[in-house]
Amino acid sequence: MTTGYFEDVIVGTRLEFGSKTVSKEEIIDFATKYDPQPFHIDEEAAKDSPYGGIIASGWHTAGMAMRLLVDNMIDDTAGLGSPGWNNLRWHIPVRPGDTLRVVTEFRDKKRSASKPMMGTIFGYMEVFNQNDDVVMSVETIGMVRARSDGS
Repeated sequence: MTTGYFEDVIVGTRLEFGSKTVSKEEIIDFATKYDPQPFHIDEEAAKDSPYGGIIASGWHTAGMAMRLLVDNMIDDTAGLGSPGWNNLRWHIPVRPGDTLRVVTEFRDKKRSASKPMMGTIFGYMEVFNQNDDVVMSVETIGMVRARSDGS
C-alpha cells in the first residue's frame, strides 16, 4: 500500500502495517553510534536505571517507524520528503524482543498554492508493541507530488 499521488490520498483513511522485531544487539549498536546513554548501551547500568534494563533510544524507535513507513506506504515516485514532524512522544520504552507495528491516519491535505504540482499530507501515527501498548506517537507531515496542478 502506498500513498501514491496527492489526488490518491483520502482524508480519514487509516493504514496499519509492520512488523519489526528489535534485538538487543540492534538497540546497543544504534545507541553506541547515536545516543550512548548508559541505559541504551550498558546492561549493568541499565539494570540500575529507572527502566530496569536496556531500552531502545527514542530516536531508534522513530527510525524504525520511518523504515516501516517507507517500506509499506511511501511511494518512491510521489514522495517528496517532510518538513518535520510535530508533537513526537515516546510513551513507554521499546525493549529487546519487542515487535513494533504502525497505525497511521491521513487527517488533512493541502495543495501547495505556490507549487500546485505538489501537496502536503497531514497525519497522525502511532507505533504499538506486541501488547498493543502505544510506544510512540507523532503528528506527521509529508509532501507528495500531484498528478496535475488541480486546474
